Amino acid sequence: MGFREVTMEEVREVLLLWLDGVPKKRIARQLRMGPPTVRRYIAAAEELRLSPALGKRALTDDLFERIAAGLRATNGGRPRGDGWAICTERRSEIERLLGQRLRLSKVRRLLLRSGVDIPYPTLHRFAVRELGFGRTALTIPVEDCAPGEEVQIDTGWMTYLEPDLFGKRRRLRAWIFTAVLSRHRFVWPCFEETTKSAIAACEAAWEFFGGVFRVAVPDNTAAIITLADPLGARVNTAFLEYAQSRGFHVDPTRARSPKDKGRVERSVSTVRDDCFAGERLTSLEDAQRRARHWCLEEYGLRRHTRTQRLPREHFEAEEKPALLPAPAEPYDVPLWAEPKVARDQHAQVARALYSLPAAYVGKKLRARVDGKLARFYLGAQLVKTHPRQPPGGRATDPADFPAEKSATARRDVAFFVQRAAEHGEEIRQYAERLLQGPLPWTRMRQVHALLGLVRRYGVERVRAECARALAAEMLDVRRLERMVKLALPVAPAVPNNVIQIARYLRPASQYALPLASGERPIEEEEKT
Repeated sequence: MGFREVTMEEVREVLLLWLDGVPKKRIARQLRMGPPTVRRYIAAAEELRLSPALGKRALTDDLFERIAAGLRATNGGRPRGDGWAICTERRSEIERLLGQRLRLSKVRRLLLRSGVDIPYPTLHRFAVRELGFGRTALTIPVEDCAPGEEVQIDTGWMTYLEPDLFGKRRRLRAWIFTAVLSRHRFVWPCFEETTKSAIAACEAAWEFFGGVFRVAVPDNTAAIITLADPLGARVNTAFLEYAQSRGFHVDPTRARSPKDKGRVERSVSTVRDDCFAGERLTSLEDAQRRARHWCLEEYGLRRHTRTQRLPREHFEAEEKPALLPAPAEPYDVPLWAEPKVARDQHAQVARALYSLPAAYVGKKLRARVDGKLARFYLGAQLVKTHPRQPPGGRATDPADFPAEKSATARRDVAFFVQRAAEHGEEIRQYAERLLQGPLPWTRMRQVHALLGLVRRYGVERVRAECARALAAEMLDVRRLERMVKLALPVAPAVPNNVIQIARYLRPASQYALPLASGERPIEEEEKT
């Protein structure tokens, strides 16, 4: 017969039957116990001077507690075998191995290698009773928050849609919002778990609840949290901006800590099995309508096992009046990115190009793009603002580029005529004649070459040759360049009353030739 633990109620029944005069063996048969067990209980009662002659009234609660205490003191439990003794001898070694977070089966194999053979059931009982193996920490339930204060958010896979025209089935996810106080729930099916879908789900939730909760408690989904840290979790920039605009705070849970949002942690399987299982859903809109009906008419009108109230009635009575006002306008979801400014001074965001000053070439900027504007930041400094462009579009500000390069990129013919006019009327006329025609920007390189002649040979020589070329109606920059090269440099005009100082004027002594050996100076020959 296997070992069976006897309860205190059974011990009391043994004593009451004994005080009633029932024989011990009949008591054992009636209560399905062994006769030695019955005799042991009766012996403990007789030690405290209890007998059938005193009757049932003599067995008071105090006396029974003294009998039970004596039984607990004398009951050493089942006898331990040799395996338990070996475990006791190796206690420190077993405790050290378990401290290394090893599996208990691995601990047994390590002991077996050293010549110690302990049956696994014995080792398991010893580790559980003596070393606290497998014992989870105590938990204290967190009290519910104030009405309208906190909503917990979770997400998970739900079900598949019906096959489309091509026979393919798409899988649905769902964002699940649970009000902490009333347990009222909202479900928002979607295809992707992104920041955009998270914001869309929140917008739908505030409309469903009729207001905004003050604190949202999400898990560490990458759509909302970029850095999971129990002391300083980092919220996604786009979602943080959304939370600031709607007036609620984000309090993410710790990673792999389901107890931090226990009100919503088991809701994924409930929603999947109770809301969507067995339903024929043909589209995402169909799934969203089904989820809303389930939240209002099925789950919302089902008595909750913890609160013993209907979640919908509980929410409307206590939480809804305490919520923040619901948004009046739809939220324009921005796109945050970190583009790098390329060599052409453009950064790409959402497949559109935006120009930036040359000082930011090669740097990574933070870009925020909404429905109207594209803003670029370097740290907290706003660098540039452009109108939002569609995919494939380009927003170019001429002020971001050097003037000459900007004019070339924009095919600004008038700019080059103006630059030529700065060097004289003849050069301006020559540039205008070069650019005449139906496609003037095809000859802008010739104007570039004309301005290059001015830089290399000076304004005066180029002006003179441009006048000669215009008179002969010669509009060829290469021939003009040969004319400029062959032309004599134009000497600057010098006033008559000014005597120019020779640049290389030297004293006469430097022109005297040295005397050869044996020659005498002329002055000495004249004297002789």
